[in-house]
Amino acid sequence: MKTLSRDLSWLRFNARVLQEAQSPTVPLLERLKFLAIFSSNLDEFFKVRVATLRRLVKLKKKTRAKLGERPKRQLREVLAEVHRQQEEFGVTFREQLLPALNAHHIHLLSEAELTASQREWTAQYFEEKVRNLLSPVVLDDGLHHLFLKDQAVYLTFFLSQPRDPKARIDAERVLIMELPTKRHGGRFVRLPDEGEERYVLFLDDVVRVGAAALFPAYEQVAVHAVKLSRDAELDIEEEVSGDLMEKIRSSLSKRETGFPARMLYDPEMPKESLRAIKQKTGIGDEELVEGSRYHNFRDFFGFPSFDEPSFRYPPRPTLPHPTLPRTGSLLAAISQRDHLLHPPYESFDSVTRLLREAAIDPQVSAISITLYRVASKSAVVKALLKAARRGKQVTAVVELKARFDEESNLFWADKLQRAGAHVIFTPPELKCHAKLLLIARREANDTTRQYAYFSTGNFNESTSELYTDHGLFTADERLTREATAVFGYLRDQSVTPTLEHLLVAPFGLRSCLNTLIDYEIKQAKKGKEAYIILKLNALEDHGMIAKLYAASEAGVRVELIVRGIGCLVPGQAGFSENISQRCLVDRYLEHSRVYVFAHGGQEKVFVASADWMTRNLDRRVEVAFPMLDEGLRAEIRHLLDLHRHDNVKARDFENNFILPTEGEKPLRVQEATYAWLKGAKKRQRSK
Repeated sequence: MKTLSRDLSWLRFNARVLQEAQSPTVPLLERLKFLAIFSSNLDEFFKVRVATLRRLVKLKKKTRAKLGERPKRQLREVLAEVHRQQEEFGVTFREQLLPALNAHHIHLLSEAELTASQREWTAQYFEEKVRNLLSPVVLDDGLHHLFLKDQAVYLTFFLSQPRDPKARIDAERVLIMELPTKRHGGRFVRLPDEGEERYVLFLDDVVRVGAAALFPAYEQVAVHAVKLSRDAELDIEEEVSGDLMEKIRSSLSKRETGFPARMLYDPEMPKESLRAIKQKTGIGDEELVEGSRYHNFRDFFGFPSFDEPSFRYPPRPTLPHPTLPRTGSLLAAISQRDHLLHPPYESFDSVTRLLREAAIDPQVSAISITLYRVASKSAVVKALLKAARRGKQVTAVVELKARFDEESNLFWADKLQRAGAHVIFTPPELKCHAKLLLIARREANDTTRQYAYFSTGNFNESTSELYTDHGLFTADERLTREATAVFGYLRDQSVTPTLEHLLVAPFGLRSCLNTLIDYEIKQAKKGKEAYIILKLNALEDHGMIAKLYAASEAGVRVELIVRGIGCLVPGQAGFSENISQRCLVDRYLEHSRVYVFAHGGQEKVFVASADWMTRNLDRRVEVAFPMLDEGLRAEIRHLLDLHRHDNVKARDFENNFILPTEGEKPLRVQEATYAWLKGAKKRQRSK
């Protein structure tokens, strides 16, 4: 079965991010932001995926054979593609973005480009603002081991040519120190403007200007940068016993001291400096990656904005919801009908408002929620804390294995437990990635009614401003009853719920999807209309790919909209000629998942938390929820159709832009979605 490797597919996604940095239609500082995203993504890729490949390489040959892995070849292919992309990244920065900045009278200078007056100003700035933040360490025989922090930029100093030959100092010395970006308040320094010309300097170059004053005994001081990325894979999935919370805390501390996955270094660095670092850290040649003069381009998130509105995307205020009231009871509104929410176009505040209302409503007896990633100052958790302190039964399923959010989740779990909430941690072999909220309320007739919110996105008000998601508010008993059963499963994992409407991993999602695809295959073989439309963040599971290939061979039309990893190879004669695939990168991160099946003219539409990856289908709790309301089903389908016809930001499988055909109007889905939802309130009034 022909597939694209997961890692190469992910690198294709990052290449699409780089395309946004290259696009002259993207506002200038947004292009810099896409460079920062590309760099940050690549850091995580090395910390997790490349580190995993290197660990596989170290396994015994027989073990690798049993796993069916060929990590050496995979690693070579991955590193070759990374090198190609980094070369392209450098060209994009040097030959596109720097000239574009210059054209707007913004000059990111290097130390060598400073005028005499700018150098004098920088030297004074160094003495007043930077010098006291520095603490270089000598790499000599007295230092037995050097530990470099993960993801921090370090500057090396190679000192040579003592000014006084008679002085009792080494002829050459190598020192190293962490660049004090956080203590300084950022990576960039704005120099005084000169007329309409504006100047910016890396903090690195401020140190280079002041280096001679730091080491007055030497004639030559060469300053170069290195950055280390450490293995961040926690390996928790292999643990099956013991106190999970303690394992997480232990693994978090290990993350800071994990094995080196990559060390970027300036190719102009003296060989003496590089040799000293390797000797004192134990880093080998296989971890060395030739970089450039500057590292950590993710710091461009903090590049000065210059208060120029045209440098950023135009403001896009969140829209009022067309059917939920702006004031008054949300529970009452949900009791009357279902409502769809579409962050970031519509405000996530509807969710936090609902939680705050439930926290103080005397008729609400219980709140259950799944927490995978939450904001650092989470309004969601604060509402849950209020509810617990007011005597509500609060149950929070907190995922301690959400990569890079473990520490935050531990903090909030502890807060909730102290407030009296019942906190559930999933077992080590299972993650809870579902996004569920369930509220139990005593109604006037002395019965208890359940209110639910199902979503594709996390309960995180910060990322809700950046990620596109769908959420469903409902009191429909067909869904709330099954949501109650899912929470029951999460409490003890002993009873697998019987479900009719929700598709839930790990015990039913895969088999239900296979059944739905099989139905389309049968329809196609009968000569009837058969199609599948999938919008996913990732398509990696080989079983599901094989099933889609089988559907294509049977004549089922399969349309894929895959943001990130896409291992299926579309459009190939003999097995995937009926499959098309498109990808999209734009202002917001596409995050929602939608599954559509023709189903003999009775179209089935599911919105889901789950991608089609093995981990999502087999090792996570995931929920796909059906659009039972006809009007809301049509709404999801309309928004999906906009994605299917984007001809501005959509790319094909090979990352070529899908352009308008002759006579076709440009359609940019994120703009079209905002415009359509903006008109939704007006459409509701006209009914």
